[in-house]
Amino acid sequence: MAAYSPQEVSFSPTTPPNPQYRIFGTRGNRPLGTLMHLFLTLHPHSLKIPSNFATTTIMEPHSRGQQSREEKVEKMPLHTEDIRPEMKEDIHDPSYQDEEGPPPKLEYVWRNIFLMALLHLGALYGITLVPSSKVYTWLFGLLYNIVAALGITAGAHRLWSHRTYKARLPMRLFLIVANTMAFQNDVYEWARDHRVHHKFSETHADPHDSRRGFFFSHVGWLLVRKHPAVKEKGRKLDMSDLKADKLVMFQRRYYKPAVVLICIVLPTLVPWYFWGETFQHSLCIATFLRYAIILNFTWLVNSAAHLYGYRPYDRNIGARENVLVSVASLGEGFHNYHHTFPYDYSASEYRWHISFTTFFIDCMAALGLAYDRKRVSKAAVLAKIKRTGDGSHKSD
Repeated sequence: MAAYSPQEVSFSPTTPPNPQYRIFGTRGNRPLGTLMHLFLTLHPHSLKIPSNFATTTIMEPHSRGQQSREEKVEKMPLHTEDIRPEMKEDIHDPSYQDEEGPPPKLEYVWRNIFLMALLHLGALYGITLVPSSKVYTWLFGLLYNIVAALGITAGAHRLWSHRTYKARLPMRLFLIVANTMAFQNDVYEWARDHRVHHKFSETHADPHDSRRGFFFSHVGWLLVRKHPAVKEKGRKLDMSDLKADKLVMFQRRYYKPAVVLICIVLPTLVPWYFWGETFQHSLCIATFLRYAIILNFTWLVNSAAHLYGYRPYDRNIGARENVLVSVASLGEGFHNYHHTFPYDYSASEYRWHISFTTFFIDCMAALGLAYDRKRVSKAAVLAKIKRTGDGSHKSD
């Protein structure tokens, strides 16, 4: 099927528009040619377009054989819907360029290296203890991780980093506790790094720049000092929304003692106290192994989902669609869609499909605890696929 492209057509105030061209506005599909001509005739020297008027696109006529899908795309907006005007700090900035010159020398954070090595050694030993552990212990670890993961996916990510929906106090309290259980930095720091990642993705200002390889984007970025560009851009971000959030600031103030209690002490003591698990099994399975699993599943979004997979929505960015990552991260693996439309609460075109997080948010909405869920229209998605996708989308 032959491709088409938008073509600019100019009309003089005294010449009627050529009827072979069809003009479509993003507020509807009705022809606007006559109204445009009348407006230009009455106001030839003082053309003012209201700021809330949507972009119009003028398409060339189609041949009789070019109907069906192209006619649908022809009527779609060529811009991204502004469904979340209150926050722009996570929108990609294509104008940013890395400074020329040699990269700064790596500064290792030996404390982090030692702790990560100790954690993963304990987790490896925990794997050997699983066959001799009680069923309740690993079921407890699984449930604990699901709740903790929601604190990252539905909480730090979709609620606080991207403001894709709003939540009432009971749900916010649950998410802040769950986020503390995950022990992946407090919400404020997590959101700041994540917004920088979106705005300057695949540059030196990206905290886990995937151009530096799988290991760096997975865990290496936590073992070295941040690149100066990351610090500079992070300081310049507008974080006023989170600074004004008393719950987020409360967590940040008491984060260290809270994570020691909720992420380390509690999951170690519960199996030992309530069903008589050995202390060794409780520590190495319910704490070390459980914590290592949730960390690595989260890190896969930064590494694998930026290196392996298709790019059906925008072939010009590094983020990719990775189903396995989505399974591991409760729905965060549809990463090419998410980076293209970071303000969509579902972080995916397919809502509940391999996305327990979206299912959870929708359940909370049914209970009245979540509301104002932002969703990109199907028309905008298909228009983006047509313009910048890699051709792998099922509609192509």
